Amino acid sequence: MLSIIVPVLNEAGTIKILLDHLITHCNPANISEIIMVDGGSEDDTIEQVAYAANRYTDVAIRVISSAKGRAKQMNAGAAIAVGNVLYFLHADSFPPAYFDRFIVETVKNDNSAGCFCMRFDSKHWWLRLVSWFTQFDWRACRGGDQSLFITKVLFEEIGGYDETYIIYEDNILIDELYARNTFTVIPHWLTTSARLYERKGVWHVQYHFLKIYFKKWQGADANELYAYYNAQIRQNGKPEDQKSARTTKPITEHSRY
Repeated sequence: MLSIIVPVLNEAGTIKILLDHLITHCNPANISEIIMVDGGSEDDTIEQVAYAANRYTDVAIRVISSAKGRAKQMNAGAAIAVGNVLYFLHADSFPPAYFDRFIVETVKNDNSAGCFCMRFDSKHWWLRLVSWFTQFDWRACRGGDQSLFITKVLFEEIGGYDETYIIYEDNILIDELYARNTFTVIPHWLTTSARLYERKGVWHVQYHFLKIYFKKWQGADANELYAYYNAQIRQNGKPEDQKSARTTKPITEHSRY
């Protein structure tokens, strides 16, 4: 049984779309619960989740509050999860139809952790190219936008997400899984939003994400990575970046390359 854990912060514009997608693309018998972990939203994210919870009664949907920060939020969700498999999902990433069945079958085949292949909801040639590489089981091709399933036993054995990391927290956990030779890529495609690339510029974001990757490889700590992210990605980019950081176009199962 899966516990789906989604960290959220001011996602009122899309969270209902995500919940609709999850409920209509799974077998509720495989889902213990959907836990939305709110990091202090100032919009009506919580109200949107409550609306979905009242609409869909086959799956338990609940909201809990946590300190802001994806690592802290995901750990908070995992701490109360009742499923034996945890499925961590970003609020703007939409897993494939039958995602629950694929995960359950993969775990039954002695795979304790892994992700889906990933594509962006963008036709930009570079984003299509980097998406294509996510089908390969290479460490360099991994990231949090691809989602992550992991048995609760293994998650607790590792110690969960490292909360000292404000960014790059997904990669720290993935590093642990690759070090244990415990990771598999399910050959089905998840679709994620390219909203950050669209706001900041594809080359700007890609360059600085690569810089963050290499800084970590060279020994940079959590504070250095966060400072670099704030200076180069959060603050800089194209002029239209001053618009809301939470606007995005809906993603549907018909999103394609």
